[in-house]
Amino acid sequence: MNIGKSFSFMFEDKQWVSKLGLGALITFVPILNFAWTGYMIALIRNVMNNEQESLPNWDDLGKKLTDGLMLAVAGLAYALPIIIVFCLPLSFMIVPAILAGDSDLQGIAEAVAGFGTVLFICLMCIFVVYALVLSVVYPAIMVLYAREGTLASCFKFREVFNLISKNMTPFLTAWGVNIAAGLAVGFVVSAAQFVLNFIPCLGQIAAFVLTIGIVVYTSAVYSYLFGQFGAMAYGQGQAITET
Repeated sequence: MNIGKSFSFMFEDKQWVSKLGLGALITFVPILNFAWTGYMIALIRNVMNNEQESLPNWDDLGKKLTDGLMLAVAGLAYALPIIIVFCLPLSFMIVPAILAGDSDLQGIAEAVAGFGTVLFICLMCIFVVYALVLSVVYPAIMVLYAREGTLASCFKFREVFNLISKNMTPFLTAWGVNIAAGLAVGFVVSAAQFVLNFIPCLGQIAAFVLTIGIVVYTSAVYSYLFGQFGAMAYGQGQAITET
């Protein structure tokens, strides 16, 4: 895995400014911004297929939007347990509020409220573990989707975990480098924003532009890292091509 190239590959493309710049603009448009996720998938596919230019063109916006929406639907399905975690304890907090007006039911209201609090704390612990696991496996889901291009591929749990377990070293390398790079870039950007915010008006604009640029850049790095992982796991040329 070429870690260094993950941070510099985009600059080898003569059109990197227009490609990534257009991507940055698209992220501002509601609904259409899902196409940026589709662009990341296209980048992963290009790396898996060893395309000469890893950065995709924007000539098939519909395909990228479809891929982005597909992953959004999958993400919503994976988020359902988290939604339940927050909604279930709320029901135990609403009941005491209803019963609070009746002094005869005050004891029951307090008991239900106490149970709801304990349940919320327990479910929050489960939520943290679930969210951590999901953050680890999500890149593998993206790689599998890039390879097969179907919504069903996002829910092939056995294949996702086999993909990770059988290629643990390159996967953890890509995941670890991405986390480390995110923390390092986040620190630098925060420091830059702190300085720029002292400049009236123009400083805030520059800080905003810098943030968007960094988001686009780190997304490209993320996609290239896991595109390399996909190529190592499946072999080059094993992702579907855009049609």
